Amino acid sequence: MKFIIKYLKPFGKRMSIGFTIKVLGTVVELFLPYILSHILKEVVVSEKIQDVVYWGLLMVACAGCACVFNVVANRMASKVARDFSEKVRKDLFARMLQLSPAQVDKFTIPSLESRITTDTYNIHNFVAMMQRMGVRAPILLIGGAVITMIMDWYLSMVMLITMPIIFGIIYFISRKGVPLYTKVQQSVDKMVRVVREDVQGIRVIKALSKTDYEHRRYDGVNQSLVKDEKRAGIIMGSVNPVMTLLMNSGIVAVVALSASRVANHQSDPETVIAFMQYFTLISMAMMVMSRMFVMFTKSAASANRIAEVMDAPEDLVVQEEKDYPACDTKAHIFFDKVDFSYLGKLNNLEDIFLELPKGGTLGIIGATGSGKSTLVKLLLRFYDVSKGAIYINGRDIRTIPSEEFCAMFGTAMQYDFLYADTIYENIRFGRDLSREQIEQAAKVAQAHDFITSFKDGYEHMLSSKATNISGGQKQRLLIARAIAGNPDILILDDSSSALDYKTDANLRKALNEHMKDTTIITVAQRVSSLKNSDLILVLEEGKIIGKGTHEELLEACPEYREISDSQMGGAFVE
Repeated sequence: MKFIIKYLKPFGKRMSIGFTIKVLGTVVELFLPYILSHILKEVVVSEKIQDVVYWGLLMVACAGCACVFNVVANRMASKVARDFSEKVRKDLFARMLQLSPAQVDKFTIPSLESRITTDTYNIHNFVAMMQRMGVRAPILLIGGAVITMIMDWYLSMVMLITMPIIFGIIYFISRKGVPLYTKVQQSVDKMVRVVREDVQGIRVIKALSKTDYEHRRYDGVNQSLVKDEKRAGIIMGSVNPVMTLLMNSGIVAVVALSASRVANHQSDPETVIAFMQYFTLISMAMMVMSRMFVMFTKSAASANRIAEVMDAPEDLVVQEEKDYPACDTKAHIFFDKVDFSYLGKLNNLEDIFLELPKGGTLGIIGATGSGKSTLVKLLLRFYDVSKGAIYINGRDIRTIPSEEFCAMFGTAMQYDFLYADTIYENIRFGRDLSREQIEQAAKVAQAHDFITSFKDGYEHMLSSKATNISGGQKQRLLIARAIAGNPDILILDDSSSALDYKTDANLRKALNEHMKDTTIITVAQRVSSLKNSDLILVLEEGKIIGKGTHEELLEACPEYREISDSQMGGAFVE
């Protein structure tokens, strides 16, 4: 709960005012049964109408004040809870964007989605309830107990015996609740993952007639969630019935004892009536506190999950140049005997050595799983190398500040995203780019013609994930976005796979003409997309098995020659 307290500190002043108003309203409410007892015992027997009216109006005034104070305090509590949860969601989202790919892999995307939605909702509810009832319930409980002790200490002993038992039960059950609700949230993560996968792959599911299979898969995780929720609900739900039993038993005991005491003239009916009202208030306060304990267990589990993300150590931090000194090289990009492993066991890349001059072009080809995209991710510093080093202009990339480093790159990957906005905004992507820059980028990416074919041109609205344009059009927009900022290094990771050969050839020609000073790295499965590169790498199982120009590889690398002949029979579309 340290996490929740930390975020509530800025709202301390507003909460203090709200608590003060809530205390006043609750204290006024506590006097109502006492005033009623006084009216029945002293005022009614005097038979003075003006006294009855006076005390009656006082009761109405107290009830009105309690109502107004509680409404004002509840509204303030709602505003604090709203602003608190907004701040938590904002910071959590910002922290999620700062997580390294390795940390995202660890948490998983469905779990992160669940934490920023369900978990923040749980702590929002707890903070709101804590302010509304967390003050009122203890005051009713303690204040009611004190007043009843003053009115009739003998009858109040029933409560003093009952309350420790109730608190003991609540404490025991609440300790079991946190791990139970943590497991429930983990099951929610699994269900979100399945739903997310099915929504993204709905076209494939329908095309392969696998809706029944996906129903069964969803039912599996849904039943698992039901099982975990049922277990948590049964254990935590036992609090209210047990409390109700104990409180009702206490009321029965009070009635029995009060009847005996009234008969023996040790008490009077008016005191018993007021006592019963106080006991009812105390019972309600105890019930509210039991609900708060249930909400506390949920919010504690959720707060722990959010804190895991917020407190995740900063990964891929900028290192000191004294620890990772620069190297003397004329290459723009230099991989110096790089090894890398995702899991720290078997190498996914091994002994990668390459030099690429400024304005040079690099092509990377290889079978699926050969390490092509992994090599690009290392250059982008999505992960740090396990061994060796990567240099840009002689500087180890681990020593380059993030903003400076990211500004060097323009990247278009095969599965990049387009969001529901205009084509113009999707290419601009929040950057300070002119209309001329965006249109020029679209022309180089061979996207300008199809964009202007729309009635509204660059203002054409894309649907979510750009489902209202073709795959080739998506890729050209992604390439336009990548080159619009005129980057020093352009990475095209299988980003032209949906383009026909003619459009692909025109794209390569335009890149060569308009981006001569940009170092271009192209990952592709088609030899035709790479054959004009200054340097081509052929990867297999994370190792370089061929390196050179297209002509050199045709002579020296059988694997490359086999790929080339199988695709085009040795002929290429220029």
